[in-house]
Amino acid sequence: MTGFAVKGWCPDAWHPMMSGDGLLVRVKPRLGRLTREQALALCDAAATCGSGLIDLTRRANLQIRGVAQDRWPLLIQRLITLELVQPEPALEARRNVLVAPDWQENDDTHRIANALLARIGEWPDLPGKVGFVIDAGPAAVLTGASGDFRVERGTDGSLMLRADGRPTGSSLSPGTEADALIALAHWFAASGGAAAGRMARWDAELPAWAKGAIAPAKAEPRHVSGTGHHPSVALAFGLIEAPALTTLLETGPASGLRTTPWRWLLIEGAGSAGTQPFTGAGPDPLPHVEACPGAPFCAQATVETRALARRLGPYISGRLHVSGCAKGCACSQVADVTLTGRNGRFDLVLAGKAGSPPSRSALSASEILAHFGAV
Repeated sequence: MTGFAVKGWCPDAWHPMMSGDGLLVRVKPRLGRLTREQALALCDAAATCGSGLIDLTRRANLQIRGVAQDRWPLLIQRLITLELVQPEPALEARRNVLVAPDWQENDDTHRIANALLARIGEWPDLPGKVGFVIDAGPAAVLTGASGDFRVERGTDGSLMLRADGRPTGSSLSPGTEADALIALAHWFAASGGAAAGRMARWDAELPAWAKGAIAPAKAEPRHVSGTGHHPSVALAFGLIEAPALTTLLETGPASGLRTTPWRWLLIEGAGSAGTQPFTGAGPDPLPHVEACPGAPFCAQATVETRALARRLGPYISGRLHVSGCAKGCACSQVADVTLTGRNGRFDLVLAGKAGSPPSRSALSASEILAHFGAV
């Protein structure tokens, strides 16, 4: 187990990252789904091997926080037994697949994702942040989600292959989607895309078969409530305590759990759709606010983030992003107001990202609250 101090890479279960509160162990549920039994066992593992805190990430993965180094071997074995982690580290590192969360058995998203995962041994080795997106439902829901090789619904209703960063893509015949995704990934690797790190930053000319002129379908709202399949539970800042999630699963009719990239969990078997308050963590009170864990939970952060975000959020009419450092892990997009931690104070960025040139620098939390009238 190595690489705890390495920056600029994504952890997984076999390669955890050292954070301010211990090891961060990422779990990638297959098709973004855990059975009730898997979810309960994951909560127990988070409580016994870690701090009991679980993050829901922007790629619909789960992160067990605060894992002690001497508990990691036990944790990894439990996750393998639960079939939540591949026993082969190289395959686990490759397994970056984001699916439209409201898939149904044997629909296009379910079919394509299973076909792709069945051929994981054929995938090339790719940079750790590179992954696949399967958004093949009747409406696009993952347009704003991070991913590099995408199968989406086109404006004409057909399925299409699109390289992230390109406005259009090529039509796909049913049953060829996994072939096309794997081929595009191999082209990216062979053409030197690893140097750019992500498809959206790689400006090499695509092969003719991957160009196409089909535009992706218009995106639906980023949540999936109202679809009639699974109710959603909002998590403030994507954080949940294992005992609270255990209570939800044990006291309700849940048959399973699905993850989303939007700080919401979907509860299978819990009735009709609609955002439901969650007694353990509460409904997300600030859906327009993004904030990373910050100090002391992240070793790279020099400021506390989430308490400030909670206080400031009601005073910001647009999107607010509070970042512990210039990496901006909680939000890669432009926000109306961004606060970036630096040397224990904050830089204020308007209509920009973490690390963008600030309009004001070296502000204390109290100065920021006063600036926005939040005192």
